[in-house]
This record gives sequence, C-alpha cells and structure tokens, in this order.
Amino acid sequence: MSIIETSLAPDIESLRPSAESLRGSTPSPANMPLSVQADTSRPAASQRSGALQSLAEPVLVDSFARRFGYLRLSITDVCNFRCSYCLPNGYKPDGSRDFLSRSELLRVARTFVSLGTRKIRLTGGEPSMRRDLEAIIGDLRALPGLEQLVMTTNGYRLKERAALWRSAGLDSLNVSIDSLDPRQFRLITGENRLGEILAGLEAAWAAGFGTIKVNTVLLKGLNHHEFDDFLCWIKDQPIQLRFIELMQTGVAGDYFAQHHLRGAELEQQLLRQGWQLKARAAEDGPARVYRHADYVGEVGLIMPYGAGFCDSCNRLRVSALGQLHLCLFGDGGIELRDLLASDDPRLHQQLQQRLQQALQFKAKAHQLHLGDPGIRAHLASIGG
Repeated sequence: MSIIETSLAPDIESLRPSAESLRGSTPSPANMPLSVQADTSRPAASQRSGALQSLAEPVLVDSFARRFGYLRLSITDVCNFRCSYCLPNGYKPDGSRDFLSRSELLRVARTFVSLGTRKIRLTGGEPSMRRDLEAIIGDLRALPGLEQLVMTTNGYRLKERAALWRSAGLDSLNVSIDSLDPRQFRLITGENRLGEILAGLEAAWAAGFGTIKVNTVLLKGLNHHEFDDFLCWIKDQPIQLRFIELMQTGVAGDYFAQHHLRGAELEQQLLRQGWQLKARAAEDGPARVYRHADYVGEVGLIMPYGAGFCDSCNRLRVSALGQLHLCLFGDGGIELRDLLASDDPRLHQQLQQRLQQALQFKAKAHQLHLGDPGIRAHLASIGG
C-alpha cells in the first residue's frame, strides 16, 4: 500500500480535530486547512504549558506541550534490500514516484530549521540510492542553526562512500545490521552483504565518524539467540547497538505473532547484567539507552509497545513525496509539496504556518497496542 497523497484547498475552513484524530490518526485532507487558523476545540500548547507563545515564534509544539526539534526526512522510497519484516518482496516501482528534488528538500529542511529543528535524519528507503546524496548532505549542512545531520543506511555503500559523506558534512550514522551470522543475515535481509557492511563500519571510523549506531530488529526464532553475541561484539567497539522491537506495520499478522519479541524482556536481561539507564538528551530519538562499566559500546532499546513511549515524542517525518507525517502510525499525510515550488518568502511563511497548525492535530499516542498500525504498508515508505 502506498502513501495516500493529499491535496489541501486554500478555501477550506479550519476544522476541529475529528474523534479519529483524537484517537490516534493523522487528519485527512478534508480536516486539514491550507491556511493556519487557531483551533479552539483543544487547549493550545501555550495554554497547557503556561508559556506565552505565538505562531510567529520559531518553535514547533503540539497541543500536549511536546516540542519537535527532530526531523526524519525521507529522500527516496527505493530500497535494494528485501527485509522480511519490512519489504519481503522487495521495492516495487510503479512509475509514478516523483521524489522531492534537491531544491525541494533544502526548502523543507530550511523551514523546519527556521522553526527550531536542530536535528535532521536522512532516511529512505535507502538514502544512498540517491545519486545526489552527497550534494543533499552539503546543502543541509550549510543551514544556519542545524546542529546535527545524521543518516540511517543499510550500509551496502558504506565502505566506498563513508569518507565522501563525512566530507560533505554528515555528522553520524545509523547502520542496520540484523544478524552477525552471514547466513542468518541473508535470510532476514535477502542480501549476502554482511562482510562488506562490517568493512563499511571500519571505513566509517577511519573517515572520522565516532560512535556508530547499529539498528537491529530482534526477531524471535530468527536472530534472538544472538543477543549475547551482539553484546560481546560491542564490548570493545564504539557502537550504540539499538534493539528495535518488531512493529506490526503491514507485515502479515502470522509473521508478527511468530517473531515478535517484547523489548521489556531484553530490558530485564540488561538490568540483570548490570546495565544502567543513561540520561536522555533533548534531541535524542526514542531509544532507552543503557551503559555498562565493562563495555565501550552502549545498548539502546526502542520499545513502541511500552507504556509512555509517545510521551517524549520529538520527531516529525516528511516523506520522499513531500507529505508531513505526524506519527509513523497515523492514517495519512499532510501535503507540503505545493509550498516547495520556489524560494518565494510567502511560500516559506505559508509552510511555517501549515506545519504549526498541523501539530495541533497530533494525537497524544499511537494505537499499536490496540492492533492499529495506521496505513503503513512498510516502514520504508516514510523512512520509519
């Protein structure tokens, strides 16, 4: 299922959030106006926090007083891996995917930074499938006010391109590695590339990247037995190993039932082994990060089914097609591309306004625990 494209007519009046949006979905086009007007049906973020704020202030804040300084910017839907939990049948181009251009990406990023975004993560699909990736990195790195520019990759071009990405201005990397066993890696990802990806980590360190985050979806019956092997691997390696709990975001229900492993179980294992929770920084992602005195590396746990997972949400997503997604598990996207056509200051201002109003529709929490993953056919579709 592809992302639903939306269009917003300029003469639509501002509507109150529907019961569906309050439940956990993203507003539909009919419920999302082009121009920004105050929604009086819900207390404004300024009222809830007690601070005086106006739409002119450089800030993105929702009606629950959560501030959003972290943008996940997808630059392509294309991915060359066939991960069993994401794209088991591989990426299927339909001939109509017109991804954001380099100039459009810069305009949307510039607007987010003008509203207080300090961290941008480039995602996909697989970002390195873009031939102009280094140019995109350079464009974004030059934005005044942007503090962190990071990227998530499957690592298949890491060995040959790490130095170029670093020179272009990339600050840090997340690399997906779902197994340390070449055979199991191939079974999960559909690719026999573990050796070259591990060599890519060495190339990244040589290029000047510091601690590298490694993303691992731990799957019961497939790679969960490697938990201790992964811990041994990071004992002397500057790696933050992030175990991601399997999410039911379009994968078959029987796959989820067979392979879902609760993150809370892993957390208890870490605590029993003496790992201690690390304080969370303002622009950190959703991982609960643990340290151990005997390890160079760290362990992060991303547990979307855990209580309070959404309480500290600070992330927004823009898809490769130019739609804003308030939540990875929402029901639709809010069109931004019509305001990315040029550098006209009026379009910039309208885009600021649209983003600020859209946040007043952001739900308090997702509904994964109720079996509702929204419309996500796969995480690759909006850079999950």
